[in-house]
Amino acid sequence: MVTVHEAGHFFAARLTGIPVKEFSIGMGPKLLSWKRKKHETQFSVRLIPAGGYCMFYGEDDTEGKEAKEDPRAIGKFAPWRRMVTIFMGPAMNFVLALIVASALYGVVGEDTQGYFVAPQILSVEAGSPAEQAGVLPGDSIETVNGQSTVGVTDDGTAWKLTGLINAYQEGGEPLTLGVRRGEELLSIQVAPKFSETEKRYLMGVGLNPGYVPVYAPVSLPRAVELGADYCVRAAGAIVGALRDLITTGAGLEQTSGPVGIVKLIAEETQKSAAESAREALLTYGQLLVMISVNLGLFNLIPIPGLDGSRLVFLLIEAIRRKPVPQKVEAYVHTAGYVLLFGFMIVMTCKDVLNIFR
Repeated sequence: MVTVHEAGHFFAARLTGIPVKEFSIGMGPKLLSWKRKKHETQFSVRLIPAGGYCMFYGEDDTEGKEAKEDPRAIGKFAPWRRMVTIFMGPAMNFVLALIVASALYGVVGEDTQGYFVAPQILSVEAGSPAEQAGVLPGDSIETVNGQSTVGVTDDGTAWKLTGLINAYQEGGEPLTLGVRRGEELLSIQVAPKFSETEKRYLMGVGLNPGYVPVYAPVSLPRAVELGADYCVRAAGAIVGALRDLITTGAGLEQTSGPVGIVKLIAEETQKSAAESAREALLTYGQLLVMISVNLGLFNLIPIPGLDGSRLVFLLIEAIRRKPVPQKVEAYVHTAGYVLLFGFMIVMTCKDVLNIFR
């Protein structure tokens, strides 16, 4: 995803006539390197397969000397050319998300006639209310207090089982679960506990929520239409989560860095692979789309050091008809990089600690 992002900058620079100093896949020591004489661009493949960059002439020139002396310096080019070049990085993440989402629908198909069954227990947390009550992996929960768990709530916002559990009140009578275990129907009582992290009552189980999709093949135009709709919904969910995170701090505990993201991808893909290869492909693709959209949106936020901040500086330059002093812009971006790397280190430490808890 980072390579695609940087490729967006690279190809936009080619189209707008801005010379590129180096295009690198990966970080750290060079493994391979070659140079195109026509454009004088250094291409590199580096040891650490994470990240990458598209470097322009004069972009790290805090004193402005290189910008004055080198005609290839990025500051020599019109603001609109630079804005297009910078914007195409995040834009390519959106394009990647659309391609992947459309391909998923093209390969897997559209769910047209899916149906609901009783939710099945996939895992039971040690020491949880469910374990203490005797719930086992493989059990199916057919009823809660005599009410069916099949399907979703009336407003369509949650699984019916989740809604029935959330209706529990602390200190009230335990919930009576109608549990199917093989050929046997059991009655098990469970008193859920309130989770401060999730802000809802939990039994301590991992669930297959009880929906069986039935896929039908789709045409290419329909696959693209469905893919675009999925990307829009993903973007809406991410914007909503970012808004809540900034305004109320909601979701901070669930926020992860690179280590947490890799762990999530591995866990979710393995869970789906237990069902079928198709479900694993679908889960992996959906996560790729979500993260790619997230990367594109995050880069457009005007945080110093990110593309959004550079676009703000270019907009100011276009309005004032003269650039912000290069030293000032460099200090702002440097401060942003320091904060971002500091935040990444904190989140990585948090992710590593969570693994061993």
